[in-house]
Amino acid sequence: MTERDKILQRIRLALKNPAPMPGAHGSATGLRAARTAAESARDWLPQVGPSPGDWMTLFTKHCSDLKTEIVVVGDAAAAQEQLRRLALAEQWQRVATHGAGEAAEAAGALGLPVLSTDGGYDAKELEACDAGISGCDALIAQTGSILLTARSGGGRALSVLPPHHVVVARREQLVPDLPAAFAWLHHCYGPADWPSMMTLITGPSRTGDIERILVLGAHGPKKLTVLVY
Repeated sequence: MTERDKILQRIRLALKNPAPMPGAHGSATGLRAARTAAESARDWLPQVGPSPGDWMTLFTKHCSDLKTEIVVVGDAAAAQEQLRRLALAEQWQRVATHGAGEAAEAAGALGLPVLSTDGGYDAKELEACDAGISGCDALIAQTGSILLTARSGGGRALSVLPPHHVVVARREQLVPDLPAAFAWLHHCYGPADWPSMMTLITGPSRTGDIERILVLGAHGPKKLTVLVY
């Protein structure tokens, strides 16, 4: 048996044991402790107002500070109209999306060629799309972030490769703070059905490494738009 075979054999043996949830370490006590720690984080995290109106005001402010474009409309039809205006203004030729939810409906209403990330796709073709249109799990008022998983976001690449990422979200997906966002993840996916990827997107891709000059689109989309209805 070669060293490669030995390594693969150890990996196969290890995969037979289910991995514990983060923070749980295989025990219900550990999971409760992790949730208690998340709740106690509110003592030192920035404060958020008590009402959904307060959350929307704060989320909108953070989006402005982060150079995220946010458009709040009344219903799904109005969100689709805003997306059509955006596509016309930027002269989109092709978009990418996923699933059969709000994001896919909005993308389909554009009348443009659509690349779906639900099955196999060419990464170069995805990168060549003018925009990636995705859903999300939650919008976080406290930080102006978008909570997105591989399931709600159409995989790992849809929110990264196209130069413009557009998120279609509902008002009820707005949560006040980070503990509420993680509690929502536990509600949706726990205890044993977690997506392969979870991420927080806070503004478009950026860097300020060179002479402290802000450059957008350094490691991902140059533009981030959130359509909320």
